[in-house]
Amino acid sequence: MDSPAANAAFAKQINIKFPLLSDMKGHDVQGDTYEWAQRANIVIDKNGVVQHIEEGDSAVNPNNALSVCTDLHKKQSAK
Repeated sequence: MDSPAANAAFAKQINIKFPLLSDMKGHDVQGDTYEWAQRANIVIDKNGVVQHIEEGDSAVNPNNALSVCTDLHKKQSAK
């Protein structure tokens, strides 16, 4: 639910290079309104295929998503 500027500052603070997105309007996929963050990490490869989804409390730490990205890069480099 953070602003793009807040997300950019957080990304810089933890030294990540991938975009952080948010729903500042506070609506889930069914259109229901919520009052707190529903965190999720979603890794989409360069072909637009979702490779990883992590939801809930563990999604606060982006290291799992970063590991998925690193593994995808290694697989692409090995081809």
